[in-house]
Amino acid sequence: MASRLDQSAGLTGQRRSIADRLMDEADHRPARVPTRAVLISIAGIWLCYLGLITLRSLLLDRAYFVEMLGLRSLVTLAGMTVTALAWLILRLFDNARVGLRMGIALVVMLPAALGLAMINRQVFAGLDQKILEEKRNPTEVQIRHDTAGNVLVDIPDPPQLTPDQLATLQKKFAEQALWRQLTDIAIGRYFLLLAWAALYFAMVTAQQARAAERREGEYKRAAKAAELRSLRYQVNPHFLFNTLNSLSSLVMTGRAQAAEKMIQALSSFYRRSLAEDPTGDVALDQEVALQRAYLEIESARFPDRLVTGFQIPQELESASVPGMILQPLVENAVKYAVAPTRKPVTVTIAAGQEDGCLVIAVSDNGPGARKDPKSGFGIGLANVRDRLEARYGAEASLTAAPAETGGWRAEIRLPLERHDG
Repeated sequence: MASRLDQSAGLTGQRRSIADRLMDEADHRPARVPTRAVLISIAGIWLCYLGLITLRSLLLDRAYFVEMLGLRSLVTLAGMTVTALAWLILRLFDNARVGLRMGIALVVMLPAALGLAMINRQVFAGLDQKILEEKRNPTEVQIRHDTAGNVLVDIPDPPQLTPDQLATLQKKFAEQALWRQLTDIAIGRYFLLLAWAALYFAMVTAQQARAAERREGEYKRAAKAAELRSLRYQVNPHFLFNTLNSLSSLVMTGRAQAAEKMIQALSSFYRRSLAEDPTGDVALDQEVALQRAYLEIESARFPDRLVTGFQIPQELESASVPGMILQPLVENAVKYAVAPTRKPVTVTIAAGQEDGCLVIAVSDNGPGARKDPKSGFGIGLANVRDRLEARYGAEASLTAAPAETGGWRAEIRLPLERHDG
């Protein structure tokens, strides 16, 4: 028996150490925004840009609309790619301070914006050349818009300029327009990229907050499980000593058959109790079967005094209850009703249903009042109350008082749930 207890304790310690290691790894693992969510955010912000600039083109200037839509789509794909590459750098600072994140975003997005401006220039270079060829000899002032949304005024060439002078002037204006266009586009892309960076870091903060909530929930569940396990292991520590003393008396008086029956009942009781999860629930019929085994052990101690009764409706046999929740109540009934008397005492376990609640009563027709508060009677009841509160909160209760017909009655009320197993 001792070896089985040691093995059970060893397995429990191993499971607990594995769980502790897993929780420690989860604590040190940084919270990451899912890649899918990041890519969706990148696609979303760039598609929004494409939609807005296309709508502006429809409203203000429909010239070359189809060609420009295709080119803008290419620029949008390039923007998505560059943003994804920038994300690979930003994600390295997910757990950094807010100020450092902002600084990194300001630095990283600057070359990204310049690169996008140059890509935009190269993509639209062919279309710009086509427009210039068509308007090489304008006869009047024309107004148009460039790809960045700027208003451009085409003025006819002054007739008094020579061809060489005109070429030099056009080249100078072209260079100035190029750098101005690159600057304007880069500034627009820079703030667009910074807007996405702010969105990304907001997603990181939200993910970290959710991870913290999950860890807090895991800690609470682990603490509650530890509390339930501790309360479960507090059940009847002196029961084994009483049983062994009774077994010793049976052996010494030569009552070998009664001693063998007690050993079998004791083995059955501990086999069932040790096989269950200390924090798990069991079906009501399993809990009652465990208490039957316990009462069989006690009947060997009090063969002429202990009478048992069970009133469990068949429809409630599958009801879910915390494992060994009845043990302290049944043990108290034997200890305070059967042991002190010389006449037969009936210990009854009954179950019923009231207002959607499962009601389980452990009653006896013994002396009734429990007069000695220092005898340990209150410890058993406190154990049951603590387990019920840890498992169900305010939805469960325990009452214990003298019965109206004499004796003592302890009653548990808890939510009626069906056991899955």
